Amino acid sequence: MKIIDGGVTAPKGYSAAGVCAGIKKKKDKLDMAMVVSEVPAVAAGTFTTNVVKAAPVRWDMGLLQEKQPIKAVVINSGVANAATGLPGEEDNKEMAQACAQALGAGITCCNIFTASTGVIGPRLPMEAIKIGAGMLAGALNDTREAGHTAATAIMTTDTIPKECAVSIELGGTTVTIGGMSKGSGMIHPNMATMLSVITTDAVIDRALLQEAVSAGVKVSFNMISVDRDTSTNDSCMVLANGLAGNPAITEKNADYQVFAEAIRYVMTELAKKMAADGEGASKLFTAKIVGAVTKEDAVILAKSVISSNLVKTAVYGNDANGGRILCAMGYSGVDFDPYKVDLTIESAEGSVMLFENGMQTDFSEEHATKVLSASEVTAIADLKLGDAEATAWGCDLTYDYVKINADYRS
Repeated sequence: MKIIDGGVTAPKGYSAAGVCAGIKKKKDKLDMAMVVSEVPAVAAGTFTTNVVKAAPVRWDMGLLQEKQPIKAVVINSGVANAATGLPGEEDNKEMAQACAQALGAGITCCNIFTASTGVIGPRLPMEAIKIGAGMLAGALNDTREAGHTAATAIMTTDTIPKECAVSIELGGTTVTIGGMSKGSGMIHPNMATMLSVITTDAVIDRALLQEAVSAGVKVSFNMISVDRDTSTNDSCMVLANGLAGNPAITEKNADYQVFAEAIRYVMTELAKKMAADGEGASKLFTAKIVGAVTKEDAVILAKSVISSNLVKTAVYGNDANGGRILCAMGYSGVDFDPYKVDLTIESAEGSVMLFENGMQTDFSEEHATKVLSASEVTAIADLKLGDAEATAWGCDLTYDYVKINADYRS
């Protein structure tokens, strides 16, 4: 696998655009994006577990169930189109229809994935949406810059666009996977207020694509947390248009394993970028559980650590309060022996063991503070009970998180 500079336009046959349609209050902000495949693509996806699902989520889930070929993804940023009832579903369909009409060439609304992000409750500004659809169709390009503009257009409280791309060899053929995502707040395991579009030119069976996507999401997007809130709009949409021309992946052979590993890498990198860019965050915080009895135990424990507000505030304050990490593990619901746990924190500034066999060590507070002051900090808890492990990603909790969310609508 080769890491390359790119996003959704990196694979063959994809173009993208981002425009300012006037949806956001600041009318000079990019607020609509589109990704288009040159040919109809097979699609896969995963979506929010929240019972309150936004209209675009319901729409996309329906298209997947019907096994519709997908030609394009359209995203608006500024209005979530969630908790809008049947009128919101009609608005969403109208957005898809406007994009299909703008793209032409026999495309229908059923060939278009939709996504929205922003404030929950308000209806979509349909006049702006329709104008934006035409603008997007006219601005489509397959350049690196066009992909970057699309990634910028889907941002809300994000401070940076998130992109990733890799190339792999399948049957002697170069295959590329590229992706973009947004997400900064309302982020919690079982996906987040996150939208992600991943493109590939691989030839792959629809069911196997879905299996690879679901497995990848499980260890990437489902393993991040910023604020313990699971959104109404979480969507990870994946298109495979087959233009690479590799030998078709129709079974779980060696090529499938290489493809699955690559798409998992892209998802993980996008997830980590979202965690690091959490609202108000100053550092990426990683929790790694090793020595667990089962993978499930390790996943639950890692998520519990990154989701703890007390742990997150300690990380922000560069406070080596390992007791908070042990506490978060203790209420996770997983049974383990606290008298066996070793707890270490590490970063580019070094490492320090805070607890050994469940007891606090005589560590240097000064050195621990230095370790925690880095922009990326990892806590490693060894249960010494088995061979299973899991990693989760989060961020610190700062004053700025409260400021951002206190005036989000205003």
